[in-house]
Amino acid sequence: MHLVYPAVLAALLFAIGVYGLLARRNAILVLMSVELMLNAVNLNLVAFDAWLRDALHAGQALTLFTITVAAAEIGLGLAIVLLVFRTRGTADVDRLTELGDRAAEVPAQATEQGADSAPKGQAVS
Repeated sequence: MHLVYPAVLAALLFAIGVYGLLARRNAILVLMSVELMLNAVNLNLVAFDAWLRDALHAGQALTLFTITVAAAEIGLGLAIVLLVFRTRGTADVDRLTELGDRAAEVPAQATEQGADSAPKGQAVS
């Protein structure tokens, strides 16, 4: 078996996954793109395992490990996306800026309350 055919197919799958990861706004499609990239890696692992004719079949063992990690990732990812969709009403990744660090919101709240509520020795920004 030539190694070129599965390697080119894996490269195409990985490129499609990267494009989907960068271009899509829907969180479900982003998760699907990550899964496509993981499947491209799995294809490379199995192809190189068959090409090297490894007696231990390390590529297939790593593929099983990758499939297990991918299943856990998609389960947790879908649970988080469904929870965010129920609370926010959207699965658009660009609109979910409120999920960031709350340290950026603290100075804004302090300026709304006034300079009197700031502890002594600290400036309100």
